[in-house]
Amino acid sequence: MTKYWFEDFAPGWTFENGPRTITAAEIVAFAREWDPQRFHTDEARARETPFGGLIASGWHTAGVAMRLMCDGYLLESSCIGSPGIDELKFLRPVRPGDALRFRSTALEAAPSKTKPNRGTVTFRWEIVNQHGEVALSMIGKQLFLRRPAG
Repeated sequence: MTKYWFEDFAPGWTFENGPRTITAAEIVAFAREWDPQRFHTDEARARETPFGGLIASGWHTAGVAMRLMCDGYLLESSCIGSPGIDELKFLRPVRPGDALRFRSTALEAAPSKTKPNRGTVTFRWEIVNQHGEVALSMIGKQLFLRRPAG
């Protein structure tokens, strides 16, 4: 059942979800598969880097954002995809034990000029740690169907 339609994402709409606590085992497992740099895969070698210890891959953090977005509202929405991410910033390291929250803010909403049954929403998506610090920030767009008449 669809709960959220294009019209629900007016500029200023916000949503928060989480927390999701990240473990060292998750960090290492993701990194071994997708981003096998020493500061993601080896606690001892990570201590020798400027990070001073194990940190999550930024791609892992982005994946957590996507999961929290899906669990929070996207799976209940009329979303029909995304034309992409305009900006992606890894602002601070995510470490084992960090409790991450997802925050979404609608920045603009534009009905399609050629397909009247849909519109595009531009969002700022953030991952915030337990100290209120933004670890990841993305600006991107999603396409949503408009609420049916009646």
